[in-house]
Amino acid sequence: MTKKTILITGANKGIGFEIARQLGISGHHVVLAARNELRLQQAVQQLMDLQVDVSGLLMDVSDVASIGQAADEFGRLNLKLDVLVNNAAILDKHDHSILRDDEVILKQTLTTNCYGVLRVVKAFLPFMKNPSRIINLSSGGGSMTDPVGGWSPAYCVSKTLLNALTRQLSAELLLKNISVNAVCPGWVRTDMGGAGAALPVEKGAETPVWLATEAPQYLTGLFFRNKKQIPW
Repeated sequence: MTKKTILITGANKGIGFEIARQLGISGHHVVLAARNELRLQQAVQQLMDLQVDVSGLLMDVSDVASIGQAADEFGRLNLKLDVLVNNAAILDKHDHSILRDDEVILKQTLTTNCYGVLRVVKAFLPFMKNPSRIINLSSGGGSMTDPVGGWSPAYCVSKTLLNALTRQLSAELLLKNISVNAVCPGWVRTDMGGAGAALPVEKGAETPVWLATEAPQYLTGLFFRNKKQIPW
């Protein structure tokens, strides 16, 4: 196995932390990024206790200045990235209706879930290797093929836009040999997914881990669930 350096946003809990855990115990160097400093430190310590090669990076993907500061800090580590996993996202508990809700909900959701991803990619692109990979955590709620589910419409719209960003980034980064894909992890038991979700967090991390470690480099501009391509 070739040891990789992998940056995961929103990695202090949930699917992000589980991705980091699985990759870390497999022998890769994982860099956990999160906006809450205390929770980030606790997550880093948990992985250190498992003998994982781990670093922490304070970053709020909804804040342009924070992203820039995190990129500067990463640059001081003198590392190059094999994989960037854009996992950080929000789902507002008041996100019920695209017509009735305050537009602030949609704006804040798009800022974190879409603009945040684009800004992180731009900031960390200078550190990406040739070849390397970008993995965007999306959702079936963002599908233009599946029926509209009637839940958290601002979140679903943000994931539709994220899927479009994934395709555009894939096209622009093709000549740099950087693969870009989106993943639907399924309905996972996390703080966001809730205790009644169908899947354990280990299953939600499975496809991102596969893309980060085993998937062929030529797979780019695609949408995956359970390690299989699905329609946009």
